[in-house]
Amino acid sequence: MAVKVLAIVLAGGEGKRLMPLTADRAKPGVPFGGIYRMIDFVLSNLANGGYLKIVVLTQYKSHSLDRHITKTWRMSTLLGNYVTPVPAQQRLGPRWFAGSADAIYQSLNLINDEKPDYVIVFGADHIYRMDPKQMVEQHIASGAAVTVAGIRQPKTLSDQFGVIDVAEDGRRIRAFREKPRDVDGLPGSPDEIYASMGNYVFTTRALCEAVTKDAQDPDSKHDMGGNIIPMLVERGEANVYDFRDNDVPGSTDRDRGYWRDVGTLDSFYEAHMDLIATLPIFNLYNHDWPIFTNYGSWPPAKFVHGYDDRQGRAIDSMISPGVVVSGGLVEGSVISPNVRVNSWAHVEGSVIMEGVSVGRRAVVRNAIIDKNVVIPEGAQIGVDLDRDRKLYTVSDNGIVVIGKGQQVEL
Repeated sequence: MAVKVLAIVLAGGEGKRLMPLTADRAKPGVPFGGIYRMIDFVLSNLANGGYLKIVVLTQYKSHSLDRHITKTWRMSTLLGNYVTPVPAQQRLGPRWFAGSADAIYQSLNLINDEKPDYVIVFGADHIYRMDPKQMVEQHIASGAAVTVAGIRQPKTLSDQFGVIDVAEDGRRIRAFREKPRDVDGLPGSPDEIYASMGNYVFTTRALCEAVTKDAQDPDSKHDMGGNIIPMLVERGEANVYDFRDNDVPGSTDRDRGYWRDVGTLDSFYEAHMDLIATLPIFNLYNHDWPIFTNYGSWPPAKFVHGYDDRQGRAIDSMISPGVVVSGGLVEGSVISPNVRVNSWAHVEGSVIMEGVSVGRRAVVRNAIIDKNVVIPEGAQIGVDLDRDRKLYTVSDNGIVVIGKGQQVEL
């Protein structure tokens, strides 16, 4: 008899470090890669893996995220499948989710209604491909209460991650530490550590008991990684799943094992740059494991004018439907739907979101431009960072970020 699995996607975070991109939308609802939203990656992994009963727990500024899920992620109701956003229901009183563990505790009715044997709990804001079925199969075979997905990272980066310290067998977790400076390497690989990916598979009873116990602790932060996993580690009931062992159909040697936490403006920008190489570090063109989305009824992209220096061109870039490059030049950039790049404009090393208009002779360099921004004729973005810092957000690495609908100064 097939086991029953319910997937819970945690999508309630504020995403403060991505401001201004999260000024009026939840972090998992931020556009990514031209036509996608961040949440499309985890939902695509679950759907490709055959897990079609999915609950998305939302909280902050969730309207655009809810709308995207409702319009895009429709399953066969005849077969009982669904992807449904669930906001904080305040079943336990007039309060928001106090943390990711509390979000599940306040949503135990969803688990009780579905009665699964196992529960997948994945985050909503990472960019990667993963076959969750392989992780579930290892979890079932192990008999553990929880299995935590770990990605190998250099030991020198331990203070940037939640670190999974494993026993000599390489499987059982003996400690779960947040950004430690002094760590032991992995058995057989002393220069590497396991960093937590924020993806978990639970035996249902263990999850329900753990979040219920945690809810009674007034000193807890009610966090999955900070409280629930250490609780089960202390009992000796937690195992690690090595992401390196995950074999996704269609993966290339270059992008196998790719995973990015796009929690900052710089990591968000760098993840986009990973897409556009001739041999991309993360390959969106894997038709054996597609990333699903819905980007509307835009016409094909168009490139117009082809004489002298007024040529519509795009080099080393991804161009979405509905884009018109009208006598301008796009280089090393990701361009979302319904963008117009006008004559003699130059867009270089940038992420341009839906509905942006780049005026004639404007320069946009090393920038993230959110939706519906009008860049006037002759404007310069990313050319003079001292000036840009007075007008816009500039990341630690010098990426200029202009928020949704923000006015651009000449």
